[in-house]
Amino acid sequence: MRFSNQYPSLFDRFFENDLFDWSSRNYSNTNTTLPSVNIKESIENFEVEVAAPGFTKDDFKIELKHDLLTVSSEKEIENETKEGQHFSLREFSYQSFSRSFSLPNTADSEKIGAKYENGILRIMIPKKEEAKPKPARQIAIA
Repeated sequence: MRFSNQYPSLFDRFFENDLFDWSSRNYSNTNTTLPSVNIKESIENFEVEVAAPGFTKDDFKIELKHDLLTVSSEKEIENETKEGQHFSLREFSYQSFSRSFSLPNTADSEKIGAKYENGILRIMIPKKEEAKPKPARQIAIA
């Protein structure tokens, strides 16, 4: 029996909570593309993957406020001037975005962790112990 078949309401509830709300909570104010996101669920945790190649871990800000997890970034890229070059126009690239996710009540918000590696920001959101499925047990008949 697959996990997703055992707990469809828990998984569905995670996606119902304004997860894909494209209002002011999910935006890019520099007309750049929002990073793509994958969300995985296992028995132990949720994992949010944000595709953001070319960034460093210091480019991100991750904030949790009232069960709303927000990932944002502001990155300025300067075009370098090489010795002997002259520019009649010099532009700067400035990228920013913000993505927000409502956490389900089964998430253990005190133990959230993140790691940036190979262009992917991974946010691990453990589940509360009481939310994890318990194996079947035999009940003794007196």
